[in-house]
Amino acid sequence: MGNSTAVRTEDFRSWFMDKLLMGMTWPEYIKSLITPFNIVASFILAVGLPLIAMRFIYGLATVTDASNEYPWGLLLGWGLFGGVPLSATGFVMATAYYIFGFKKYQPIVRLAVLTGLLGYLFAVIYLLTDLGRPWRIYYPMAIGFGTASILFLVAWHVSTYLTVQLIEFSPAIFEWLKARRTRKWATMVTIGMTIAGIILSTLHQSALGGMFLLAPGKIHPLWYSTYIPVFFLSSSVYAALAMVIMVSTLASRFLKNRCDAIFLGSLDRLTLGLGKGAGIGIYVYFALKVIGVAHDNNWYLLNTPYGYWFLVELLGFVLLPGLIFSLGVKKKSVGTVRFAAFAAVAGIILNRVNIVIITFNWNLPGHFHHIIPRWQEVAVVLCIATLHVLVFRWILNRMPVLRQDPDFEAH
Repeated sequence: MGNSTAVRTEDFRSWFMDKLLMGMTWPEYIKSLITPFNIVASFILAVGLPLIAMRFIYGLATVTDASNEYPWGLLLGWGLFGGVPLSATGFVMATAYYIFGFKKYQPIVRLAVLTGLLGYLFAVIYLLTDLGRPWRIYYPMAIGFGTASILFLVAWHVSTYLTVQLIEFSPAIFEWLKARRTRKWATMVTIGMTIAGIILSTLHQSALGGMFLLAPGKIHPLWYSTYIPVFFLSSSVYAALAMVIMVSTLASRFLKNRCDAIFLGSLDRLTLGLGKGAGIGIYVYFALKVIGVAHDNNWYLLNTPYGYWFLVELLGFVLLPGLIFSLGVKKKSVGTVRFAAFAAVAGIILNRVNIVIITFNWNLPGHFHHIIPRWQEVAVVLCIATLHVLVFRWILNRMPVLRQDPDFEAH
């Protein structure tokens, strides 16, 4: 009996190391890690991780200039408010595939769900890093504020949706582990999880915008509107489609050896389809923003310094990407659609940073000094973003996301 136990232990160890090292020996695996990207990533982590440790040991003031007047900096402007709309990929693509029956998008559904899952996970990590008392993160959910609070809704929606996306992605994990029976059960609940994801994602995308309804006098009137929850929700739809285009493009470029022929062969065609949807979504958002200006009769503010910056955002990072999407789809130019997607993603981040940082308390003295973050905060954001990319790459290298596992039927 002792021998059989030893054999099982050795078999498990061999299986585990094969999964961990992707079939390579330790020397081969370590050699494969020596790349220019990993060297740069190691430098960023060497600077950022000690700063994160200092933040938790000595307090938030060691890495940011946040104050009562300016509570949100780059950590939340980039990581939470900018990251969450880009993480709607799972909600949008799973809805299109499982609910509306767009089966042709099957090769990229798992990539979209994984993008959303990790996006929400790291949004929580940014939030934990920024919170003055991170150990009290559960307070909005269970103790303080009450059910009428928007923070109560956001906290529960994000945490629950993170769990939903993990379950949605779990078939890929179980295929990687060769757990056939568990994978079968996980696949059976996918439709239910998708419906739950639709409910949760639409609620919290708009709720993030709803938080700013509490500060009508603090945000510049061109960015503040009673319709800001609608703006946040509508922008997240085209942001998700643009993000799928961007991530799939990068994956096919830098992880081509982990992609199968189905993924690579269908990617150009799917990119054009996603570009068409993103173009429609971006025009809807543009029209809503113009209606918002008209509704509040803020036309006169366009001829001010903030108005010029608003036009840069609206025309240069919303309308222009929409026109480029239209041009790319009409001419069937995949490269043009991809360029538009990158521009649209940049526009979403710019919009959230404008609302959270640049125009928040815009009329206070010394406002422009606050806009420039400390180098420590930039280093922390770069560190967490680098960890995000490294985890993403680790999963794509090992699990059947960009390829189908030949031992399982097509999902």
